[in-house]
Amino acid sequence: MPKIKTIGIVGTGVIGTGWIIRNLAHNKIVHAYDQNKNLKKYVLKEIGRTSKNIKKLFKKKLLLKNLKFFNSLEEALHHVDFVQENVLENYKVKTDLIQKISKYVRSDVIISSSSSGLLPSKIFSKCKNPERGIIGHPFNPLYLLPAVEIVPGRRTKKQSLIKANNYYKSISMKPIMLKKELPGYLSDRLQEALWREGLHIINENYATTEELDRAIEDGPGLRYSLMGTFLTFHLAGGNAGMKHMLRQFGPALKLPWTKLKAPKLTKRLSERLISGTKKQAKGKSINKLSNIRDEYLVDLLKIRKKYENKIRN
Repeated sequence: MPKIKTIGIVGTGVIGTGWIIRNLAHNKIVHAYDQNKNLKKYVLKEIGRTSKNIKKLFKKKLLLKNLKFFNSLEEALHHVDFVQENVLENYKVKTDLIQKISKYVRSDVIISSSSSGLLPSKIFSKCKNPERGIIGHPFNPLYLLPAVEIVPGRRTKKQSLIKANNYYKSISMKPIMLKKELPGYLSDRLQEALWREGLHIINENYATTEELDRAIEDGPGLRYSLMGTFLTFHLAGGNAGMKHMLRQFGPALKLPWTKLKAPKLTKRLSERLISGTKKQAKGKSINKLSNIRDEYLVDLLKIRKKYENKIRN
């Protein structure tokens, strides 16, 4: 299987820039393209902002000589080995763009879309050789977080999934392979359930945004970063594990604790969310908060690796 060395990044907003940084950190050559030429300044600024934590986590410098910006989509995609598309979460926009991309790259080049929930079969419906089309759904900040959900379309070939899986592993990611396409994929469906329930609690004035965040930060969030939901609940059953847990807590599933249908996003609810998070930020800028988050994640990932090996090996 040919080695994937040159990566085409189409769309250089937050997610596209994250892909650029992660690929540069793993000595890949990056061809970047965005219709908005002003985003080049944003990309370079983010490279500067994140370089310290990248070096701390991966022990590598970001080599700017491996990054090239293009004014033409066609020129950007010449000689690339893999394409990561990162534009607006919209079926028409993505479908039309991917149709163009598929005409400019070799027939064996994987085209991956950084969608958060759209179906690949629709996105790649106009793609030339759609069997090489996949979803590669990352998590922000993706230059640090290792998870990426690989979602196949109905026509995606197994060989394309294997190739994508190997590429993502080569940039220190931990792929999660879905068996078939599903709206919202895995993680976003779980996050959406938590988000919707939180909106109801705030809307009905049971808690503030800060109190709800603390309910995760100081409780299940600390466990989830190592074990996730199911292994955590397995431990909740004591020596009998999940079997006892289901017997003891299973009946609670019938209780009306949650409301998964989202509440209407009224002006009042929006104001509570905006004012609540503004209060939590305590005057710190987005950049300042991002830097604090990144430093924490780097330290956490290093600690987690030690304990992760004990569980999974």
